[in-house]
Amino acid sequence: MPYLVDALEPVIHKSTTEIHHDRHHAGYVKALNEAVAPTLELQGKSLEALLAGASKSAAVRNLGGGHYNHTLFWTLMVPAGQGGEPSVALKDKINKDFLSWHAFTKAFEEAGLKRFGSGWVWLVWTWGKLQVISTPNQDNPLMDLVEVKGTLILANDVWEHAYYLKHQNKRGDYLKGWWPVVNWNRVNGLFAAAAG
Repeated sequence: MPYLVDALEPVIHKSTTEIHHDRHHAGYVKALNEAVAPTLELQGKSLEALLAGASKSAAVRNLGGGHYNHTLFWTLMVPAGQGGEPSVALKDKINKDFLSWHAFTKAFEEAGLKRFGSGWVWLVWTWGKLQVISTPNQDNPLMDLVEVKGTLILANDVWEHAYYLKHQNKRGDYLKGWWPVVNWNRVNGLFAAAAG
């Protein structure tokens, strides 16, 4: 992670970040390495290349997705007040594609709230537009098996381990309270690269 485990408090507790990173994410990395090691055709491929063929391997889909999603997730957050602001270009595009900033945040929160079980909510760049989607488990829009593919701009983890210690079963409270730690500087860069 690019910060200490207590850096996201009080939005995300130190204990949640520590368990999430050092056990859950680390577990995906270890298990993925073990799964890839004996399979010659998977060795030496980038994580993105592995995910592009996720339909061919449950290990890549679940473990590779878990590793990739979490690696991105940690970079999309910073201590509250240090994330900058959405760029003018990003705000303009959000207002165009969602009609308002409020409509965007509402769509993002609702997509995360409606995800049955575990999964992720994403803001993606696809076909020249921004779109909010949700995927189950460790799936993401880079995988060949998802319905909506695109470039990842923003992501939030809606597995219970991301929020349960503070919010228990109140996923909506977690989603609404998450915005202060978003690293808009990083999101702006991802958007600018995607929109070209």
